Amino acid sequence: MQQLIAELEEAGIGRVSLNESLAGHTTWKIGGPADLFVVPDTREQLAAALRILHRHGVPWTALGRGSNTLVSDKGVRGAVIKPGRGFDFVRFDGRAATAGASYSFIKLSVMAGKEGLTGLEFAGGIPGTVGGAVYMNAGAHGSDVSRILQSVDIVWEDGTEGTYGKEDMAFGYRHSILQERRGFVSEATFLLEDGDRKEIAAAMASFKDRRLRTQPLQAACAGSVFRNPPNDHAARLIEAAGLKGLREGEAEVSLLHANFIVNHGGAKAEDVLTLIRRVQSTVEDRFGIRLVPEVLLMGER
Repeated sequence: MQQLIAELEEAGIGRVSLNESLAGHTTWKIGGPADLFVVPDTREQLAAALRILHRHGVPWTALGRGSNTLVSDKGVRGAVIKPGRGFDFVRFDGRAATAGASYSFIKLSVMAGKEGLTGLEFAGGIPGTVGGAVYMNAGAHGSDVSRILQSVDIVWEDGTEGTYGKEDMAFGYRHSILQERRGFVSEATFLLEDGDRKEIAAAMASFKDRRLRTQPLQAACAGSVFRNPPNDHAARLIEAAGLKGLREGEAEVSLLHANFIVNHGGAKAEDVLTLIRRVQSTVEDRFGIRLVPEVLLMGER
C-alpha cells in the first residue's frame, strides 16, 4: 500500500488519504472507512490514478455526493475515488449544457432554467451529481438522462479515455453501460431546447413544492430505496403493506414517503439492510412482487 500511495503522490493525484470514514461522504450519514480515499481534481489526474490502481490490481469504487448509496459498516476495501473541485463546473453553448462529474444535478437544472433552456426540469429533485445521474440514467416525472444526453466523456478502468453518444450508453430503466463496464464519468453534455424562463421556473417550483410536502428531505436519507415495479409504485405497495414507520434501530421507513428510509441519528448500514429485507419479504408475501433496491450497496459485507 505504501508503494501505491507513493506512486499516487508522485503523480500529483489530488488528495490521497488512508482509512477515511465514508459516513461524512454519504447523504444517509452511514458508512465505515475506505482503505484508500482518492480525490483527483482533473481528468488527467483521474486517468493517472486509474492507471496506477489498475497496474497494482487494486479495486476501486466511484463515489459522488453519496446519495443513492449505502456504504457497509465495515467500509470499502481498495480505493474509493471521489471527483474533486475541478469536476465541479458547468458551461453553456447555445442549447448544449456541459457539466463536470461532481456538479450537482439539481443545480444544473436550475442553471439551465436561468438560461432559458428546457428539458432538465425533472432533475430538480434528484439529489446527486452529474456523474451519478449518467451512471444510473436518473429520472423523474416521466423523463430521464437518456432523453437529453448528447455525449459523455468516460475514463475507463485502465486509464484510457473516450467520448460517447447516448446510443453507446445502453440506457435502460436506471441502467447504463457503466453498470456493465468499469469506467468513470468525467463530464457530460446535455442537449436542451429553448423555453420560456417563467414557465420553466413555475414547473420547477411546482415540483419542488410537491417534494417538500411528500418527501423527508430534511432527514438523512438516500432518495428512493426501491425501483418502481412495472405499472406500479414501490411507495404504494410498501404503504399498502402497512410498513410506514417500521423501524430497525435508528433506521425507519419514512412516515412521509414509504419508499424512503431515514436515519434518525445513529443508524447502521445493517439496520437499513434489515429494513430493506423486511420490506421486500412483506411486500412479496402480500402482493407477490419482489421489490428491487435502487440504492447502490457499497463495501464489505
